[in-house]
Amino acid sequence: MSGVEGKVVAITGASSGIGAATATYLAERGARLVLGARREDRLQAVVDQITAQGGSAVGTVIDVTRRDDLQRLTDTAVDRFGRLDVLVSNAGTMAVSPFDELRQDDWDAMVATHITGLLNGIGAALPLFRRQRSGQFVNIASTAAYVVKSPQAVYAATKTAVKVLTEGLRQESGPDLRVTLVSPGFTNTEGVGKGASPEAAAAAARQRDEMAIPPAAIASAIGYAIEQPAGVDISEVVVRPTAQA
Repeated sequence: MSGVEGKVVAITGASSGIGAATATYLAERGARLVLGARREDRLQAVVDQITAQGGSAVGTVIDVTRRDDLQRLTDTAVDRFGRLDVLVSNAGTMAVSPFDELRQDDWDAMVATHITGLLNGIGAALPLFRRQRSGQFVNIASTAAYVVKSPQAVYAATKTAVKVLTEGLRQESGPDLRVTLVSPGFTNTEGVGKGASPEAAAAAARQRDEMAIPPAAIASAIGYAIEQPAGVDISEVVVRPTAQA
């Protein structure tokens, strides 16, 4: 199957930002969507918007740090649509801070979301993809996986892990599966500056207003990877503002 139309796509972190934009983008092109996020009200709003415009979407409340929740997401796809073609692992948190602040709960949250959450998605979808003899993982990293800037060290480390895990998965995927890494640069999402000190949050907001690209730019890159014919793997895409050094 090539193109987007008719494909069943599950997306984590789908209640806002890149996840919501990707859901909208793919729905407009005929994908059937299974959307997961923690915030039920925001998630339902995305589902309602898609269905009101004639698209096909169902939402389920999940926390990617829980294995059972990811299994429930993939099971929902099979129960509702009979299969799963793509898993977009997008859920993320960006509570950056200097090491001296010792914000270990934030460190733990980034590790749990970006690394454990990604592995939980692989654990839930890989057996299904093997049985189907088809499927695609789309994992969302960051340009922080390529260039480390203070005070983003822990965030960058977790996104580097996403990059490494994705490449390892690609090497083991075999001829039937596709594995794509999408690394956004500075993107205008609600996570910019969230959880940072007032000074750092204000600086991030200024940078966002000056140069951030819209989530739709990342959504179109994800769509490009998904729409390729079977046997064609877009392995890695980096999307950043032209103004980002």
